[in-house]
Amino acid sequence: MAEFKEISPNAPLGAKIGNWFENRFPTAFAEYRKHMAEYYAPKNFNVWYIFGSLALLVLVIQIVTGIFLVMHYKPDAGPLGGVVGAPSIAFASVEYIMRDVPGGWFIRYMHSTGASAFFIVVYLHMFRGLLYGSYRKPRELVWIFGAAIFLCLMAEAFMGYLLPWGQMSLWGAQVIVNLFDAIPFIGPDLALLIRGDYSMGDATLNRFFSFHVIAVPLVLIGLVVAHLLALHDVGSNNPDGIEIKKGPKGNRWSPTAPTDGVPFHPYYTVHDIFGVGVFLLVFFAIVFFAPEVGGYFLEYNNFIPADPMVTPAHIAPVWYFTAFYSMLRATTEVMTLILAAVVLVAAVLAVLKGRMIGVAKWVILAVAVVFVFLLGGVKWLFGLAGIELPNTWLLTGFDPKFWGVVVMGGAVVLLFFLPWLDRSPARSIRYRPGWHKWMFGLFVIWFAILMVLGVMLPGPLLSGKSWEWLTNERVALVGTLFYFGFFLLMPWWSQLGTPKPVPDRVTFKPH
Repeated sequence: MAEFKEISPNAPLGAKIGNWFENRFPTAFAEYRKHMAEYYAPKNFNVWYIFGSLALLVLVIQIVTGIFLVMHYKPDAGPLGGVVGAPSIAFASVEYIMRDVPGGWFIRYMHSTGASAFFIVVYLHMFRGLLYGSYRKPRELVWIFGAAIFLCLMAEAFMGYLLPWGQMSLWGAQVIVNLFDAIPFIGPDLALLIRGDYSMGDATLNRFFSFHVIAVPLVLIGLVVAHLLALHDVGSNNPDGIEIKKGPKGNRWSPTAPTDGVPFHPYYTVHDIFGVGVFLLVFFAIVFFAPEVGGYFLEYNNFIPADPMVTPAHIAPVWYFTAFYSMLRATTEVMTLILAAVVLVAAVLAVLKGRMIGVAKWVILAVAVVFVFLLGGVKWLFGLAGIELPNTWLLTGFDPKFWGVVVMGGAVVLLFFLPWLDRSPARSIRYRPGWHKWMFGLFVIWFAILMVLGVMLPGPLLSGKSWEWLTNERVALVGTLFYFGFFLLMPWWSQLGTPKPVPDRVTFKPH
């Protein structure tokens, strides 16, 4: 056991209390010094670096408000009072929270606004990582944990969206769960396992409630802790993309600390507190004055009790899922044929241009042919010859609906491989060729377009016969191809052009 640290009898009361705790719980104080007071972050952080702490703040808001909501919520899809046609007990419990529980409306609106706020700050946090190369060596594991947090957050938000058991809760979950039915061989059994019954009902609601309240939050908290620990082990990135640990040593706080680093506390905790203050002003303005945000944060159809006999005119997910939903809708037979052509051309180029031995070339070609077959390319070729094949996957490949699931899931899974896709000599966007900024800008624009398309009805985007060709699905198809092309072609385009000279030290202007 470590020896007790003595303190002067004339020391202030606060110092005495701190000394008392440190002698009895030294590990907590050691971790505080490691991750706060003696964690040296680059001194050139800008406004993009506040979103990580804001994400942690929103996580706390969601956990605390969720605890209070669970006190009054009942996960029961049965009709209230057993009366046929009455709203479900789950829906009625949400209404009870909103109308009868003191402050319940405030807690519920904080939770619903927090869900959208979580995705806003996480999207901005991830985009900052893209801008400054925060996923590059040695921070690959930091990025992987972050991508896992994003995937876990999507699952948590989807399950929470089901709990009010309104019209969009029921039908949105119906659409997503039915997607699993499209998976070959195991799909029907998997969908049945997720629903817990042959139709959406009480078993489904209880399953999702359990995962939303217990299982997924535990995983999410574990991933957040792992993300922070991995970050503090390798050190934070900065807008210049320079490793301050490799630079000169020694500053006013420690002779062994990086010269270009400053203690996270108090320098960046002050910055973060200011960012938290601005964020909370906007957050509570939304909570008090516009919690639905025009139906984007809380959809109006979800204020209607779930009715399996009445299908809403337009079923669309909440705004933070709409980009991936657009990719799902864009995956039609046309999309699968384009993918088949891309796979075949890529395989041929890999064989002709790659440096591989003979066996590897044949393996690549064989895999490409199998993919083209499963994508329905063979069916299309026979169709050109006027031959109609029997409707079985052995001859026509897998259904486009299945490939839509693959595309939607692949759009998220692809993020895990980003550290190995980007091969630019310069880490930060500041020193990359100028046209790289246009690539990142186009990526943001197309992603925003996909989000907007996911909210809109399928079909022509403009009225008039001459604009019938401009449909939601075709524009989404272009956006989907750009999204995947941005990442999958990154090993090629990220190396093009001549980067600007990267300085040896971080650039910093005091303010």
